[in-house]
Amino acid sequence: MVATVRLNSELEEVLNSVAKRFHKKKSDVIREAIVFYAESLEKNKQSRMQKAMQKTMKSDYAEYVELEGSLDDAL
Repeated sequence: MVATVRLNSELEEVLNSVAKRFHKKKSDVIREAIVFYAESLEKNKQSRMQKAMQKTMKSDYAEYVELEGSLDDAL
C-alpha cells in the first residue's frame, strides 16, 4: 500500500533528523513510528484493564469481608 503523508516544516525537519541519525529511509522511520504508536496504545489499554481488574477485586474482597462479618453476627 502506498500512503501520502503531509507534514508541516517542523515535522519534516524532525523526520529528516531522525532518518539521518539512524541511517534509515524516511519511509522506514514512519513505518516504525506507526508500529511504536500501535504497541503503545495496546500497552496502555492493557494497563488500564489491569487497574480496573485490581479495583474490582479489592471491591469484591471488601464486600466478601463485610458479608462474612454479617454471617458471623447472625450465628
